[in-house]
Amino acid sequence: MGPLIPQGIITGQWDFVIALLIGAAFGFILEASGFSSSRNIVGVFYGYNFVVLRVFFTAMIVAMVGLLFFSYFGWIDLNLVFVLPTYVNAMLLGGFIMGLGFVIGGFCPGTSYTAVAIGKIDGMVFTVGTFIGVLIFSEAFPLFENFYTANNLGGITIGEMFSVTNEVVAFIFVLMAIVAFYVTWLIEKKVRKNMTEYKFE
Repeated sequence: MGPLIPQGIITGQWDFVIALLIGAAFGFILEASGFSSSRNIVGVFYGYNFVVLRVFFTAMIVAMVGLLFFSYFGWIDLNLVFVLPTYVNAMLLGGFIMGLGFVIGGFCPGTSYTAVAIGKIDGMVFTVGTFIGVLIFSEAFPLFENFYTANNLGGITIGEMFSVTNEVVAFIFVLMAIVAFYVTWLIEKKVRKNMTEYKFE
């Protein structure tokens, strides 16, 4: 049955309506998960709070397994699902820059908007910086367009890259999530114990 728009079940005019609904739901979940607090977000880098890792890992696993079940029951055609093209150079550098901004500012673009929605000043400052960065990137794009578009692998998935099925990929990520949840729980337990002992000394 799905995707709905590519198969003509609904028109492309629904794009923005669906995007608005998904965006509102995503923002609500971010706020409910505590992502409007930069302290909760940077906690993953200091070992005292791994809520970011758990929430996003859970979302990824639910999406992966859900799509596989939808495909199995014929509710969605995975061949029609858009896969973002992989630009190796740009994504490696962009990931590094975003990770650096994550540590320094305590937000990613999405979580900064959540912070803005509840009136947090640090989120507003970060969001202004985001728009300035987008403006600079847009104006300077011709200077590094060749670097940006280099090593374009197209819309390739992990399964296609390593010649394994989607089911195998999903199974591996489920195992990774279980291990990550347990290991981060141990780290949190140790770090918080050390922080408590330090406070009383």
